[in-house]
Amino acid sequence: MGVLTYLSELYSDFTDSLNNKKERKQFQMVEIKIRLDCEGCEKRARHSVKGMKGVTKVEVEAKESKMTVYGFVDPKKVLKRVRRKTKKAAVMWPYVKHDLVYHPYIAGAYDKKAPPGYVLNVNDDPNIGQLARASSLEERYATAFSDENPNSCNVM
Repeated sequence: MGVLTYLSELYSDFTDSLNNKKERKQFQMVEIKIRLDCEGCEKRARHSVKGMKGVTKVEVEAKESKMTVYGFVDPKKVLKRVRRKTKKAAVMWPYVKHDLVYHPYIAGAYDKKAPPGYVLNVNDDPNIGQLARASSLEERYATAFSDENPNSCNVM
Protein backbone atom coordinates (compact mmCIF):
# COMPACT_ATOMS: atom_id res chain seq x y z
CA MET A 1 0.00 0.00 0.00
CA GLY A 2 2.89 2.37 0.62
CA VAL A 3 4.08 2.19 -3.00
CA LEU A 4 0.65 3.13 -4.38
CA THR A 5 0.36 6.09 -2.00
CA TYR A 6 3.83 7.29 -2.98
CA LEU A 7 3.05 7.00 -6.71
CA SER A 8 -0.30 8.80 -6.35
CA GLU A 9 1.32 11.68 -4.46
CA LEU A 10 4.09 11.87 -7.04
CA TYR A 11 1.55 11.96 -9.87
CA SER A 12 -0.60 14.61 -8.15
CA ASP A 13 2.47 16.81 -7.51
CA PHE A 14 3.47 16.45 -11.17
CA THR A 15 0.00 17.40 -12.49
CA ASP A 16 -0.25 20.32 -10.03
CA SER A 17 3.06 21.71 -11.27
CA LEU A 18 1.85 21.47 -14.88
CA ASN A 19 -1.41 23.24 -14.07
CA ASN A 20 0.37 26.06 -12.21
CA LYS A 21 2.47 26.90 -15.27
CA LYS A 22 -0.65 27.82 -17.23
CA GLU A 23 -1.77 30.82 -15.23
CA ARG A 24 -4.85 32.55 -16.54
CA LYS A 25 -4.29 36.18 -17.43
CA GLN A 26 -6.40 38.78 -15.69
CA PHE A 27 -8.84 41.01 -17.52
CA GLN A 28 -7.03 44.25 -18.24
CA MET A 29 -7.55 47.60 -19.86
CA VAL A 30 -4.44 48.55 -21.85
CA GLU A 31 -4.20 52.20 -22.92
CA ILE A 32 -1.74 53.09 -25.67
CA LYS A 33 -0.71 56.46 -27.07
CA ILE A 34 -0.31 56.26 -30.83
CA ARG A 35 -0.44 59.02 -33.41
CA LEU A 36 -3.50 58.62 -35.61
CA ASP A 37 -3.56 60.99 -38.57
CA CYS A 38 -6.42 59.65 -40.66
CA GLU A 39 -9.18 57.03 -40.76
CA GLY A 40 -6.78 54.57 -42.39
CA CYS A 41 -4.43 54.83 -39.41
CA GLU A 42 -7.37 54.25 -37.07
CA LYS A 43 -8.43 51.17 -39.01
CA ARG A 44 -4.90 49.78 -39.13
CA ALA A 45 -4.45 50.32 -35.39
CA ARG A 46 -7.78 48.68 -34.61
CA HIS A 47 -7.08 45.64 -36.80
CA SER A 48 -3.55 45.24 -35.44
CA VAL A 49 -4.87 43.92 -32.12
CA LYS A 50 -8.36 42.77 -33.14
CA GLY A 51 -7.11 39.27 -33.98
CA MET A 52 -5.03 38.80 -30.83
CA LYS A 53 -5.99 35.98 -28.52
CA GLY A 54 -7.83 37.29 -25.47
CA VAL A 55 -8.88 40.67 -26.88
CA THR A 56 -12.57 41.37 -26.29
CA LYS A 57 -12.93 45.04 -27.23
CA VAL A 58 -10.87 47.76 -28.95
CA GLU A 59 -11.61 51.50 -28.75
CA VAL A 60 -9.75 54.11 -30.81
CA GLU A 61 -10.00 57.82 -30.05
CA ALA A 62 -8.26 59.76 -32.82
CA LYS A 63 -8.60 63.21 -31.25
CA GLU A 64 -6.74 62.08 -28.13
CA SER A 65 -4.34 59.78 -30.04
CA LYS A 66 -5.42 56.99 -27.75
CA MET A 67 -6.21 53.33 -28.26
CA THR A 68 -7.76 51.23 -25.48
CA VAL A 69 -7.68 47.43 -25.59
CA TYR A 70 -9.82 45.34 -23.23
CA GLY A 71 -9.31 41.66 -22.60
CA PHE A 72 -7.22 38.88 -21.11
CA VAL A 73 -3.96 40.13 -22.60
CA ASP A 74 -0.40 41.02 -21.65
CA PRO A 75 0.17 44.82 -21.99
CA LYS A 76 3.73 44.40 -23.26
CA LYS A 77 2.63 42.01 -26.00
CA VAL A 78 -0.17 44.35 -27.07
CA LEU A 79 2.25 47.29 -27.28
CA LYS A 80 4.78 45.23 -29.23
CA ARG A 81 2.13 44.06 -31.70
CA VAL A 82 0.78 47.57 -32.26
CA ARG A 83 4.29 48.84 -32.99
CA ARG A 84 5.01 45.97 -35.38
CA LYS A 85 1.71 45.96 -37.30
CA THR A 86 1.20 49.73 -37.62
CA LYS A 87 4.88 50.66 -37.98
CA LYS A 88 4.24 53.68 -35.75
CA ALA A 89 5.77 54.79 -32.48
CA ALA A 90 3.49 53.68 -29.66
CA VAL A 91 3.91 54.01 -25.90
CA MET A 92 1.79 53.19 -22.88
CA TRP A 93 -0.65 55.99 -22.08
CA PRO A 94 1.42 58.44 -19.97
CA TYR A 95 -1.42 60.76 -18.93
CA VAL A 96 -3.96 60.94 -16.12
CA LYS A 97 -7.02 63.11 -15.71
CA HIS A 98 -6.32 66.69 -14.65
CA ASP A 99 -8.47 66.26 -11.51
CA LEU A 100 -6.36 63.40 -10.10
CA VAL A 101 -3.17 65.43 -9.67
CA TYR A 102 -2.86 67.90 -6.79
CA HIS A 103 -0.52 70.29 -8.60
CA PRO A 104 -1.08 69.76 -12.33
CA TYR A 105 0.93 72.79 -13.46
CA ILE A 106 4.31 72.00 -11.92
CA ALA A 107 7.23 71.86 -14.31
CA GLY A 108 7.23 68.10 -14.92
CA ALA A 109 3.48 67.40 -14.96
CA TYR A 110 2.17 69.91 -17.44
CA ASP A 111 2.68 68.81 -21.03
CA LYS A 112 1.62 70.95 -23.99
CA LYS A 113 1.19 67.84 -26.14
CA ALA A 114 -1.27 66.23 -23.73
CA PRO A 115 -4.92 66.03 -24.77
CA PRO A 116 -7.29 68.54 -23.15
CA GLY A 117 -8.05 67.62 -19.56
CA TYR A 118 -4.95 65.42 -19.12
CA VAL A 119 -1.51 65.90 -17.55
CA LEU A 120 1.50 63.60 -17.28
CA ASN A 121 1.36 60.87 -14.65
CA VAL A 122 4.12 62.03 -12.32
CA ASN A 123 3.16 60.05 -9.21
CA ASP A 124 5.53 57.22 -10.17
CA ASP A 125 8.43 59.53 -11.03
CA PRO A 126 10.69 59.89 -7.96
CA ASN A 127 12.09 63.28 -9.03
CA ILE A 128 8.86 65.09 -9.81
CA GLY A 129 6.43 63.01 -7.76
CA GLN A 130 7.30 64.76 -4.51
CA LEU A 131 6.37 68.12 -6.00
CA ALA A 132 3.10 66.86 -7.42
CA ARG A 133 1.83 65.30 -4.21
CA ALA A 134 0.23 67.51 -1.61
CA SER A 135 2.37 66.30 1.25
CA SER A 136 4.39 69.38 2.04
CA LEU A 137 4.11 71.14 5.38
CA GLU A 138 2.73 74.33 3.84
CA GLU A 139 0.06 72.38 1.99
CA ARG A 140 -1.13 70.68 5.17
CA TYR A 141 -1.44 73.99 6.99
CA ALA A 142 -3.23 75.60 4.06
CA THR A 143 -5.81 72.82 3.88
CA ALA A 144 -6.37 72.87 7.65
CA PHE A 145 -8.24 76.18 7.29
CA SER A 146 -9.78 75.52 3.87
CA ASP A 147 -13.52 75.77 3.26
CA GLU A 148 -13.35 72.65 1.07
CA ASN A 149 -11.96 70.52 3.91
CA PRO A 150 -14.84 69.06 5.98
CA ASN A 151 -12.52 68.51 8.97
CA SER A 152 -11.07 71.99 8.89
CA CYS A 153 -10.70 74.33 11.82
CA ASN A 154 -13.17 77.20 11.89
CA VAL A 155 -11.32 79.95 13.72
CA MET A 156 -12.81 83.36 13.21
